[in-house]
Amino acid sequence: MGGRAGRELATLTSEFAEHTPAQADDFLPGPVLLLGAPGVGKGTQAQRLMADYGIPQISTGDILRDNIARGTELGKAAKGLMDKGQLVPDEMVNDMVGARLAQPDVARGYILDGYPRTLGQAEWLDAHLATAAKSGTPLVAINIRVDEQELLRRITGRRICSACKHIYNIYSKPPKHPGVCDIDGSPLQHRSDDTEAAFTERMKAYNSLTAPVIEHYCRQGRFREVNGDQQVEQVTTAIESALKALREAGK
Repeated sequence: MGGRAGRELATLTSEFAEHTPAQADDFLPGPVLLLGAPGVGKGTQAQRLMADYGIPQISTGDILRDNIARGTELGKAAKGLMDKGQLVPDEMVNDMVGARLAQPDVARGYILDGYPRTLGQAEWLDAHLATAAKSGTPLVAINIRVDEQELLRRITGRRICSACKHIYNIYSKPPKHPGVCDIDGSPLQHRSDDTEAAFTERMKAYNSLTAPVIEHYCRQGRFREVNGDQQVEQVTTAIESALKALREAGK
């Protein structure tokens, strides 16, 4: 295989070769909440945990889009609010999450992404899981921590290929030629929200919303923090070690 397709396949093969899934054992991760500021790599780590344990990633954004696409009553109500520029209330989001958690693919566990975002949502989720039929394993929270200055470099330095969507960083993973994708030669794009001003506002919102959620799980002994300023595979190892420690402690 040659040309562009061959180069893309080689790149993807190299990226996936970097991660060797954990050996199957009796460990079940259970329900996991991945926390972390914008740019810490939650998405990457969620994908690796999914591959290791065969568990789904559940995001409120995906749930909303699915309900709207299927035309459920909740989806219709949410779409009506969104079309008016209004936020979808916690009660509606909670109901959608509850319905998603009733599906059979969550039996071994799941990764929550973007939920619970507030203390109210965290308290609702605790109550829901306590009364659910398959509620033997409580939710645990893992926070991926990265220095804010490093996060700023990750965000503002990010460049994305306009064609194949491969991601570069002008500080830590630059292309061979500035502004041009190594894989297909297409121009690289700088997202309009990948600016210092936008990052500062996102951090303010994240910190104000997430601090009470972290405190909530800390008080109950269901929280661990890992250093996200390491190689990707080292962060994965730290997360999995934290999960096993929490589960062995019976939390």
